[in-house]
Amino acid sequence: MTQRIRFPFCCLIRGLAFPRLLLFGVTCPSVVCCLLLPDLEGSAHLLLLSRNKSKHELGYCETKAKLALSLDFWTLSSENLLAVLPVDPVKENYVRKVKNCIFSIAVPTPLKSRVRLVAVSKEVLEDILDLDLSVSETDDFIQLVSGEKIVSGSIPLAHRYGGHQFGIWAGQLGDGRAHLLGTYMNRQGENWELQLKGSGKTPYSRNGDGRAVLRSSVREFLCSEAMHSLRIPTSRVASLVVSDDEVWRDQFYNGNIVKERGAVVLRVAKSWFRIGSLEILAHYGELDLLRTLLDFIIREHFPSVEVAEPNRYVDFFSVVVSETAQLIALWMSVGFAHGVCNTDNFSLLSITIDYGPFGFMEAYNPDFVPNTSDDEGRYKIGNQANIGIFNLNKLLQALNPILDPRQRQLAAQILEGYPVLYYTRFRELFKAKLGLLGETKGDDDLIAFLLHLMEKTAADFTMTFRQLSEITQSQLQELNIPQQFWALNMISKHKLFPAWVSQYLLRLKSNVNDSDSERRKRMTTFKSLCIYHVSFPTRNPNRFSIYQIKEL
Repeated sequence: MTQRIRFPFCCLIRGLAFPRLLLFGVTCPSVVCCLLLPDLEGSAHLLLLSRNKSKHELGYCETKAKLALSLDFWTLSSENLLAVLPVDPVKENYVRKVKNCIFSIAVPTPLKSRVRLVAVSKEVLEDILDLDLSVSETDDFIQLVSGEKIVSGSIPLAHRYGGHQFGIWAGQLGDGRAHLLGTYMNRQGENWELQLKGSGKTPYSRNGDGRAVLRSSVREFLCSEAMHSLRIPTSRVASLVVSDDEVWRDQFYNGNIVKERGAVVLRVAKSWFRIGSLEILAHYGELDLLRTLLDFIIREHFPSVEVAEPNRYVDFFSVVVSETAQLIALWMSVGFAHGVCNTDNFSLLSITIDYGPFGFMEAYNPDFVPNTSDDEGRYKIGNQANIGIFNLNKLLQALNPILDPRQRQLAAQILEGYPVLYYTRFRELFKAKLGLLGETKGDDDLIAFLLHLMEKTAADFTMTFRQLSEITQSQLQELNIPQQFWALNMISKHKLFPAWVSQYLLRLKSNVNDSDSERRKRMTTFKSLCIYHVSFPTRNPNRFSIYQIKEL
């Protein structure tokens, strides 16, 4: 039974009810190449790049750190996935029900008209993919990131998964417009999975066209890089290409279909497995495959879990519960609403993935819903913690068939601990936003009191905390709010603002070995707002401008 979270901040202070934001109420892998390579030319051309053996044979970490100036010696690999995880024996690319596998082979369908590069992330290229920024201006790069050519060693795959969407089991879902190109091991020894999104149809496209549009692709590019700069676990985007291909979309789900331009993003993550990856196997009784996939995920991505341990699935579940609570608390600390918190959009590695109709809350409102199709507000920002426990409960249901009775009991107890994990991290983050050190009994009430005032005055969430980091204690004590602190001025109109200020200043006095300047400096470093610099290289005037996004 799913436990509804009731935040301890939800108490009455001076007869006031506090914010609802805090009421969270098979085919053998060896034959894959034989199946794939004869059919590659039909949809994409094989880009034969030499395999860089030196990274492995000479000792990867001992190799001199150097960025590649071309793709000639840059390679991907699908071996780690296909050596263990079965592939759909049907090699034709048509929409169908798929059983008893983790992936289907699916080759990207290239964009047709005037493909050009719109944006690259310099940080992703250089720090993750070991590529010099100049590589992004080559034809090979644009053909790779648009799905026109395939790197040697890559076997494009579409992942099979299911999921609960808006609380209802949706059956088979899967990568309907995404292609996993393979894994890249960089000079730090990190493995990153590269995935194209908007690159054409797969067996999991259902009624979709396999495409993404420029509007949503730009949003994913910008938000994933912003979330990374905010130190929130997230997938990353390396590049964005656009074409003149016509893609028709009902942007506001109101029946008004408009023509947009097709686009493809190259996304990277340590893993793209999600709760729905396990749900579909449990749903169809593919329990041996469920164990195989779990063991692979544990071995590759959960070093704290011993794969030979009989209780490894319980230990795995414990880590996912803890890190999911941490992730959602981080979302809340910056006012981020994911918008579509279905189980197929919740990463097993507890990173933010699948940026769709997300939004950052401006005026503080626990009922903020960025998704225009979420009529009932299921995924409103104030309900995200409850959705987290709902999704984790679905994960537990998927694990239950391979757990013995004692392990099921242990896992259920772990899930019951989710609220405490969430509350603890939430409290830590908001105390940091207020510059509080140490622990006092009234911290919960102080945070809740401020959020109540923000809700009643519709104060800007981000700027309220930003301006609290800039205003001096003497200005607060005198209730002398400078005009430029417009968010604080909004809150100051509430009759209880002086009472909150008194409590806040009293609490700041309990900070040991602290000063007002140190408090403001500390709060300022807890960023709730990222500012980016955009530059436009003009080395090749015939290319579309490339946005290099860098945190100042």
